[in-house]
Amino acid sequence: MTSKHYETVFILSPLCQESIRDEVVTRFEGIIKSNQGTVVSTDNWGLKELAFTVRKQNTGYYFSMEFSGPGIVVSALETAYKREENILRYLIVALDKHAVDYNERRRKGLVGNKKTLVEENV
Repeated sequence: MTSKHYETVFILSPLCQESIRDEVVTRFEGIIKSNQGTVVSTDNWGLKELAFTVRKQNTGYYFSMEFSGPGIVVSALETAYKREENILRYLIVALDKHAVDYNERRRKGLVGNKKTLVEENV
């Protein structure tokens, strides 16, 4: 079974308490792991304004997860997103090798730093 890299971004309702947000993120990570996937990173982007109103909400808590695994992980995650009442929107994309490399460099702090970029080119 081949393993692909994916990234998902989902938006939780601004009415969610912190404990509920943590529980939802932990549950989604568990779904990935229970379907032979591996969570690479999870980022909480915080409360941000939405581009347009979704379910009468103008803001939402943004989360990003990078993971790898077989295709079954994506369908299981989509099912969980659809069943979660606190999810306003979600997106799952497959990453190519360049995106995986970029995300790895970003996590190490090598993206956007001019001094580091000059050192990489030498």
